[in-house]
Amino acid sequence: MTEVMKAVRLHAFGGPGVLTYEDAPKPTLQAGEVLVRVHAIGVNPPDWYLRQGYAMLPPEWRPAMTFPIIPGTDISGVVEAVAPDVSGFAPGDAVYSMVRFPSGLAGGSRAYAEYVAVSATELALKPIGIDHVHAAAAPMSLLTAWQFLIEQGHDAPNPLQPEPHVPVPLKGKTVLVSGAAGGVGHLLVQLAKWQGAHVIAAASGDSEALLRDLGADEVVDYRRTAPEDSIRNVDLVVDAVGGPSTVRFLRTLKRGGALFPVFGLGYEDDGEAGRLGVTVSTTQVRSSGAQLAEIAPLLDDGTVRVVIDSIFPLSDARLAHERAAEGHLRGKIVLTAI
Repeated sequence: MTEVMKAVRLHAFGGPGVLTYEDAPKPTLQAGEVLVRVHAIGVNPPDWYLRQGYAMLPPEWRPAMTFPIIPGTDISGVVEAVAPDVSGFAPGDAVYSMVRFPSGLAGGSRAYAEYVAVSATELALKPIGIDHVHAAAAPMSLLTAWQFLIEQGHDAPNPLQPEPHVPVPLKGKTVLVSGAAGGVGHLLVQLAKWQGAHVIAAASGDSEALLRDLGADEVVDYRRTAPEDSIRNVDLVVDAVGGPSTVRFLRTLKRGGALFPVFGLGYEDDGEAGRLGVTVSTTQVRSSGAQLAEIAPLLDDGTVRVVIDSIFPLSDARLAHERAAEGHLRGKIVLTAI
């Protein structure tokens, strides 16, 4: 008899109302995998992109998908079982992971559930200094910030540009972070500061106290002053919003500077970056248990803090997606499964 668990599944694409909390088959272990009893799940933009059928992607980029689909990638929980060929993890270990991303884009990540089977290569021991909610909020956003600013950590082809993304030295440099109060943005601020940069954070004015507490040297309220109109001669802009509008930040950079749009689709500059002597580079975040293990001490000792916007039970995933759709998040949304 097939064991069951509670999960949130999609049987159709659409708005938050298509997220259905119901019984689903409990995953069975395959070679190289670890079965995790999930305590908390981080909510990320790819979750609602999947829910919408990746309508924001060009048709030729949309993966073929079969219903029902369990969305989600980021988890924190406790190991329940390990496959015979797995070493380094044991039942009872507290762990966290970004599960099968981007390999699970077609719905194979399956984190909105009470149990998930994770490749041991994508898993790391949870930092002991934070709880499951904060650990679940970290993986995708923190790996994104890390792979943009610190180290790619892999040599997989970059689907967004012909050349690999290369982080730039930050010590003594001036870095502008746009979307600085969001899930990725507030972590970019902290990593850039940790690396010795002078950090300018662009966000709404009501986030100023938070961002200064996280290490920002300057905060620009984009509602009062457009940062692209008031800031000049920075070394690096990391636009945590990205998309077509990121081109506006070219004017803020000094010659030899760099622009990193976190969401690179839709960027076009008609050669302006080349004329200005500016490098534009983006990348696709990828799962990495090794990098999560490397990052864990920073979370453990408070060098990097994950800010929580809101928490919902797994059964209320619809409400979590409705909160995301409101925008202006301060940190991360998390689902609790236990």
